[in-house]
Amino acid sequence: MSSKQHFPVDMLSQITSSYCANSKDNREKRSQRRNFCDGVFGIKISMVKQVALAAVVVVMGCVGIIALILTLVQHHLVDLPHRMQYGMVFDAGSTHTSLYMYRWPGNKENNTGVVSQMLVCDVDGDGISSYAQDPPAAGLSLRKCLESALAAVPANQRRETPVYLGATAGMRLLQLQNPTQSDQVLEQVTKVIQGYPFDFRGARILSGMEEGAYGWITINYLQESFIKHTFEGEWVSPKGRKIWGALDMGGSSTQIAFTPGQPVQDPASALGPKLYGYQYEVYTHSYLCYGKEQAMRQLLVHLLKMSRSTRPVKHPCYHLGYNLTLTLGDLYDSPCVARPVTFDPASEVTFTGTSEPLRCLNQIKNIMNLTACSLAPACGFNGVYQPPVSGNFFAFSTYYYTFDFLGLAPQSSLSQATTTIDTFCKRTWDSLKTEYSEKDKYLRDYCASANYIMTVLLDGYKFNQTWGNIYFQRQVADTDISWTLGYMLNLTNLIPSERPLVMTGVQHGQWAAEVFFIAFAVFLSLMVLAILLLWNPRGNTTIDAITL
Repeated sequence: MSSKQHFPVDMLSQITSSYCANSKDNREKRSQRRNFCDGVFGIKISMVKQVALAAVVVVMGCVGIIALILTLVQHHLVDLPHRMQYGMVFDAGSTHTSLYMYRWPGNKENNTGVVSQMLVCDVDGDGISSYAQDPPAAGLSLRKCLESALAAVPANQRRETPVYLGATAGMRLLQLQNPTQSDQVLEQVTKVIQGYPFDFRGARILSGMEEGAYGWITINYLQESFIKHTFEGEWVSPKGRKIWGALDMGGSSTQIAFTPGQPVQDPASALGPKLYGYQYEVYTHSYLCYGKEQAMRQLLVHLLKMSRSTRPVKHPCYHLGYNLTLTLGDLYDSPCVARPVTFDPASEVTFTGTSEPLRCLNQIKNIMNLTACSLAPACGFNGVYQPPVSGNFFAFSTYYYTFDFLGLAPQSSLSQATTTIDTFCKRTWDSLKTEYSEKDKYLRDYCASANYIMTVLLDGYKFNQTWGNIYFQRQVADTDISWTLGYMLNLTNLIPSERPLVMTGVQHGQWAAEVFFIAFAVFLSLMVLAILLLWNPRGNTTIDAITL
């Protein structure tokens, strides 16, 4: 009998179990029975497969939701494991050389304000330009400070610690006088530094414009004027963006650098650095031969010329009772002064102090051209274009040392500065020696240098109405103000042109849970894929009828 019926699943299971267990049929019946049983088996497997896949999908959904929640919540700003890094710069100035060593956390090299000064070492002797007649001695003079650096940097980091040497106006003048001697001095200092296990990256002569610009970068980096990191973990430009100007005076040159309130009209005096994603326009100029030492030399030559044949030569900036005797060879040994056509280098001239502050100030103005300028009134001095000064300024190096000696640092009113300088300049040499150490080699020059500074700032740069914006300081954030830090920041790419990215992370336990759940989800996905590809049961997957 043949019929076509639909059975409940339980009844079908009982019937098929009994039927598939019967093995007494002939060959044809056994073949039919095998085909039938295979089909029933396929149905069961298909049902199990569907249930398993559904379970896996549910589990994967739960795992995915858990991983997503763990990923989105409780993130923290993180500091990656790091070690301190180091960098060094030799400031080879006209009167002396100093080594500045800096350090910073290795994971924060693109942040602002994180580089700190670790060591300052003053090289014995004068500047390297003074060794023009004995270049090897210039290199040997650096050894003491190199040994100090060797002791300060961990042994396993010395090979990766960059060292630079930048020479300024003293070497710029030597290069003008005798390029061969200038090259020989640089070769000798290079030879000595290369003998130490550091990453030496070269010795070179900086241009005056570079010197001014790097000083400007140093100040604003230390002041965090370029960018700040908020509590919310974002890099933002400081509100109001207070950008400082830089006033630097060395022995052979003086520099000014600031962001003017109007466009710079002379492209040769403008720089456009892009720092932390912001474009700046910086005016900067360097006056070669108008550092303190060369200005004092120009004043001596001017006084000698004005004295005609009178001897000794009266010096209104020297204190009464002080005398200085020089050979003409020493006096005229600089490209900053005009030599007479004929003179006896061995001949001597004596300058005697008269303590006349007003005459001192007037004579100093004679060594500067304060009138000629094609772009007047936008002028500095010596006919140089300069936009009106704007903003606050740090005055460092000779500016600071002179005003600090006179008790005028970090700030003083214009009237107080004028009165203090006038009173000091009227004192006799004997009274100064009683109060101060005669070993102070600058003691004789404080009167002249103070009046020179006042002339540069008031008559040259035109700070007459903004005197209160000048701060005479040596350090910011426990770091010496110098072009050296800005120079190293630039050459080691510690200041990016774009804003740095903020890195976030999670605690270790949360991170481990995220990894586990994501890995488990991947495992389940692979298992489902394997089931779909490999688990293919034999026979038909449905039975519409049973033939008995």
